[in-house]
Amino acid sequence: MQHLTKSPMASRLERIDQARQAALVDLKSAHTGLVEPWIEQSWQRCLSRGQRTSDRVVFEAVSRSDLQATAESNRRLIESARPVIEQLARAIADTRYFAILTNHHGVVVDVDGVMDATDKRVSAIARVGVDLSEETVGTTAIGAALRELRPVWLHRGEHFFKDNAVYSCAGAPLFGPQGQCVGMLDLTGVETSERPELRHLVAQSVRSIENALVNQQAHTLLLRINWPGTPLGLEGDGLLGLDGDGQVLAANQAARLLLPELVHMPSQRIDCRDLFATPFEHLLDAAVRQQTLETPLWSGLRVQVHGTLHERRHASRPSQRPADLQGNLPLKDLETSLILQSVEAHKGNVAQAARALGISRATVYRKLKTKR
Repeated sequence: MQHLTKSPMASRLERIDQARQAALVDLKSAHTGLVEPWIEQSWQRCLSRGQRTSDRVVFEAVSRSDLQATAESNRRLIESARPVIEQLARAIADTRYFAILTNHHGVVVDVDGVMDATDKRVSAIARVGVDLSEETVGTTAIGAALRELRPVWLHRGEHFFKDNAVYSCAGAPLFGPQGQCVGMLDLTGVETSERPELRHLVAQSVRSIENALVNQQAHTLLLRINWPGTPLGLEGDGLLGLDGDGQVLAANQAARLLLPELVHMPSQRIDCRDLFATPFEHLLDAAVRQQTLETPLWSGLRVQVHGTLHERRHASRPSQRPADLQGNLPLKDLETSLILQSVEAHKGNVAQAARALGISRATVYRKLKTKR
């Protein structure tokens, strides 16, 4: 006699129903092991707010004045994320999932993807200004990513409210250049197949947005960092934006994993000399020469570092690059040429020239002496 087995999807939904029965009907606080612990913790927070699973969910937008303020305060996030979510929308076009970008409060600031405009369940959430925080719409990937500060996956009945059991969603938090959570990216589908692999896709997309945010931050020198033997130039590189004195202005999450001292941003200023056992001037010199260094950390570990000078590193400098930086000089002469032009532009004032270039006066004097 042939034995029929249940599909993985049916078994998954059954486990979710069992977890809901235990946690939301029988009110057992102990973890059932049927869903992720953070999901049950979110359910408990909803219950503690007096919410019931049968309550109607109203996806309300913030006020017009709040919407304008939200758009302005998140302008840099929106600009950095737009190319990424446009590309992401193409990747998921055939899956019936779409992308939602929110600020750190869970308010939608951008959407993209293939969306059925006639489906009210789609239009209810896929619109700028709607509040999708946990306090407003219960357990979702959006609220969970902002609360847990890590990528999450949520399917059907794992949402708190029954009204939201049509959604499946992946979410990941977004961290700004100073390390604070600035929002999250969400991929949502309505009554579609479960695709937990989207958690990886959304996390990868978030890395691209975070890197764009670091690049948007004003800086003099951008450092790419990774372990020896790992090719530089990929999305997984640590990124550090430094000012002309070697102070860290911006970092991505990969840099914070590579350099744990960065967790103290933005509560205290971090100097690159506290990160690398290499003088700042050496990092700057290598950037001018377009060289990759293998430099030691104070922990004794070593990392690869490749620096790039920002073309708009000082407001008083012209936006175009000098003619002799267009490739007419050998690399070994680029740095000296740049210093000479800066000293000339500042009428021989070495201190001003050094500040404009973001290097020390000692470096200027040393290079001038070498030139003579």
